[in-house]
Amino acid sequence: MAATTEVSQLIRAPQKTIYEAFLDPARLAQWRAPTGMKAHVHSFDPREGGAYRLSLTYTNPESSQRGKTTFDTDTFQGRFLELAPYERIVEAITFESSNPGLAGVMIVTSTFALAGQGTEVTVICANLPPAIRPEDNELGCRLSLQNLARLVE
Repeated sequence: MAATTEVSQLIRAPQKTIYEAFLDPARLAQWRAPTGMKAHVHSFDPREGGAYRLSLTYTNPESSQRGKTTFDTDTFQGRFLELAPYERIVEAITFESSNPGLAGVMIVTSTFALAGQGTEVTVICANLPPAIRPEDNELGCRLSLQNLARLVE
């Protein structure tokens, strides 16, 4: 059975601001890469049914884990399944890799709920490929949300 992870963080910014940071390729490149990686957006079509391609590259590949696509890079295709403005984004993620353990489609649901002086952002990753350890996925999501908070707060 495929694993699922869930990470939440309270971010002191309006839902609209956070939602738009998910759909702006320049801003996405600023926050989506976990610490120790940098992001490059190859293509981006932010509409339901639209797709994008993104690479995350280790900034110090000698001391990091091996990339999923190349020695130091994880590249994936994303497709927007649902865009509910300021409330939810559902994406289908497919890694570019020759490793059969990374095959399949991971579904990422990001929700944005009003919470006190900010927004509770929750990211659920379902159907993790078997080669991705849930604790690694969870850590990557947590680091990305911390980057997002620094960007929009």
